[in-house]
Amino acid sequence: MESQVVVFNLADEHYGVEIASVDGIIKMQAITVVPRAPHFVEGVTNLRGEVLPVMDLRTRFGMARVESHTNDTRIVVVELSGQKVGMVVDAVTQVLRIPVEAIEPPSPIVTTLDSAFIRGIAKVDERLVILLDLTRVLTTEETAALEAVPALS
Repeated sequence: MESQVVVFNLADEHYGVEIASVDGIIKMQAITVVPRAPHFVEGVTNLRGEVLPVMDLRTRFGMARVESHTNDTRIVVVELSGQKVGMVVDAVTQVLRIPVEAIEPPSPIVTTLDSAFIRGIAKVDERLVILLDLTRVLTTEETAALEAVPALS
């Protein structure tokens, strides 16, 4: 048994999400800032005629925000609580097949309420990939705030 994940970088760390939850990966494009949006929401963008809320994963995870995006910056389009959302990441590096036995549950020492979105840690070659549980990346309140974003635009 194995897990197929899309691996991306955020602040020199490797993260992965199940490929089945990824709707697409697009180059960084113009984002319209939405007033009074949650702090982790960069704004909205037009994706094939659809208004897509875009969140900055660095900000959501409490990391320093990047002042300017690079040629490697991507928007990973995923389904969060039944809504399509774009997640800004530093770079998408690969799609990996990870054997289930290479995935360990996160240690209770590093897992807090603020990091309940960590599904596990995969050992791949000489590096660790933090696997995200997209159903837990946002709290219920944050999900509700995000759902209100397109209505503001």
